[in-house]
Amino acid sequence: MIKVTVWNENIHDKNDPDVKEIYPDGIHGAIAQALNKMDGIKARTATLDQPECGLPDEVLDNTDVLIWWGHTGHHLVPDELAGKVVERVLKGMGFIVLHSAHYAKPFTRLMGTSCSLRWREGEFERVWCVNPGHPIAEGVPPCFELEVEEMYGEYFDIPQPESLVFNGWFRGGEVFRSGCCWTRGLGHVFYFQPGHETCPTYHNPIVHRILSNAVRWATPHNTRPGLECYNPIAAEDMYEKGQDIGWY
Repeated sequence: MIKVTVWNENIHDKNDPDVKEIYPDGIHGAIAQALNKMDGIKARTATLDQPECGLPDEVLDNTDVLIWWGHTGHHLVPDELAGKVVERVLKGMGFIVLHSAHYAKPFTRLMGTSCSLRWREGEFERVWCVNPGHPIAEGVPPCFELEVEEMYGEYFDIPQPESLVFNGWFRGGEVFRSGCCWTRGLGHVFYFQPGHETCPTYHNPIVHRILSNAVRWATPHNTRPGLECYNPIAAEDMYEKGQDIGWY
């Protein structure tokens, strides 16, 4: 069973009536509910307003893939917590970064760039799959449409993605690298652009498929079903010694 933690700053979800109407259980709740319907995935939620921001060591230590949504509360995430997330990604934890979490402290640290971009208020978006052979694209159509989504446009200040899975096109003519993959240390990182808080994006079944695919792709390979001999303590020791971790 893949253990997923869906983290959300949970600010808009509590304070904005429009967001409450779209996501009565919060953005984190909508994503976790969708993932829990997928075979082999067990998702729980964590939010900024919980003790230790919902991510004490015991939660991080029992997370195969961390999904992160943030917007206005990036500065409220303690530097120490951001460092712990980065450390665990380098040691193999998967990290999926959603929409405005491009400015999240763990993501900018892992990228080593500003992660800035251009944006404006929402309009129609068509998301194109530009790498149909990638695992995250499995079962995803050549393109799908979001009637209303916040426009994100280039230049997106990120390192060159190792794989580009999706491109977004907006009615105003803008394009954006909407689904990007990297490896950092032993961890897989995926950034996915759609998901503004006032848009019902996380109720879209194609988005659900993309997120579940991304979870499976980002899962540390030694913790995937069928590999029951994984020892996270041994993996940590090997990482610190600079040794390669393979199938064993």
